[in-house]
Order: sequence, then structure tokens, then C-alpha cells
Amino acid sequence: MNFTLEICANGIKSALAAVKGGAQRIELCAALPEGGITPSYGVIKACRAVLTQCVMNVMIRPRGGDFLYDNDDLKAMLYDIKAAKDLGADGLVFGCLDVDGNIDRRALDLLMPAAAPLAVTFHRAFDLCRDPHEALETLISYKVVRILTSGQRPQAMQGAELIGRLNTLAAGRISIMPGSGVNPQNLKELYQKTHCHEFHFSAKVPVKSAMGYRPAEDIMSGTYYIDQYDGEISSPELIAKTVAVLQSL
Repeated sequence: MNFTLEICANGIKSALAAVKGGAQRIELCAALPEGGITPSYGVIKACRAVLTQCVMNVMIRPRGGDFLYDNDDLKAMLYDIKAAKDLGADGLVFGCLDVDGNIDRRALDLLMPAAAPLAVTFHRAFDLCRDPHEALETLISYKVVRILTSGQRPQAMQGAELIGRLNTLAAGRISIMPGSGVNPQNLKELYQKTHCHEFHFSAKVPVKSAMGYRPAEDIMSGTYYIDQYDGEISSPELIAKTVAVLQSL
């Protein structure tokens, strides 16, 4: 049985970890604490140079917050789509909703032709839509190739019932890819409940900054706390462990 493991990579180190761990595809993005936004031109180019044997899908999301985009947002997304295509992206990842929580057809009418011929994944904006069954059919009509979803719950295991139902309704017309909270421990159960063949997770682990000198005060945190030194990257060991679970199914 063919399975695909997609790693949500927040930069070149995580992209390299995905390759080392045996993942077949990455979703390249920035600012994971915000749910992911479009990575920089330089990051896309650097990752493309090292991802010679791994599919690279690029997140197209101009900002954090909601998925209701005005004309200025959409203009930025069109520029980012062109840049990602020029830099060799294999696929694109975006999602747009209208004010009523439906799939934003006006936005897709602009973005899908610009993305062609690249495959498009509709990301977890899907989890905030009003009617997931209606949204499924809308996305199929636009020839979106996959939906990343946690089943409209915070984590995929919690939303497994809906994910499985969507996968049945999709009937091969679009791929349903569970994401959020996926790990080697729950992957087998998640597969048994959903029968999906693609899975998405970040495999992130904390990393300590190599900085020696550190001022006593947190100067860069602003009005909300962001660790100005330590961060997170994907773990090749955790990825390899997850790949092994998939291979055993």
C-alpha cells in the first residue's frame, strides 16, 4: 500500500531533516506559531537546491490571522505564487474562506489559474469552514488535489470520524490528508479510523540557540512572548520512526 508522509518544514534545516528521515514531501512555510505563512524567496531557493529527491510544496499565505483575504492580500498571493513557481516549487498550498465561512470562489477563480499546472493543497482553512461536505465538493470542482485537515477539531485524532467520512465521500476524487497532532504513536490508529494514505506533521523538537552572549532582559519579545533564542526544527529521527510505522501498515 502506498503512503505519503509530508513534513511541515519551517526552513532549510527542517527540510534537510525531512530528506534524512525519508519523508516523500515537504510543505515549506515560515512562522509555524502563526500556523504557517509564505517563506521568503531566499528560503525557497535554498531549499530547492537541496531537495533534489523530495517534493517541495510551498505555502502561499500572506499573513497570520483569518483566511478572509481582500484584494491586497490576493495580489500579494499572486506575486508569491509566481515567485514559488519560478523557484521550482512542485506544488502550492493555500486556502481562502469568504465572510460566511464558505470556500471563497472569487479567490480561487484568481489563484487556481495562476497556480496551474502545479498541484494545489487546500490547507487547514478547511477546518474553519461552515459546511465541510459542501466545501469538499467545491474544492473537487476546482481540481484541488488534496485537503489538509484535522477534521475540524484541534487535532486529527479528535476529528478522525469526520476525516474518515470525508475520505469516503471523496472516493478518490481528491486526497484527504490528516494533520495536527499526528505522531508515530497514533499513526496506525489514525489510519485505521480514516483509511487515508497521506499524513502531515512537523516532527518538530526544541533546539537550543548557540548564542553565548545573552542580555538579561528579553528585548525582542514585544507585547507577547517569543523566545528570541531557542526555536524548533524537524527531527530526522522522529521522521524516520514515522516512516517505519507507515511502511508497516
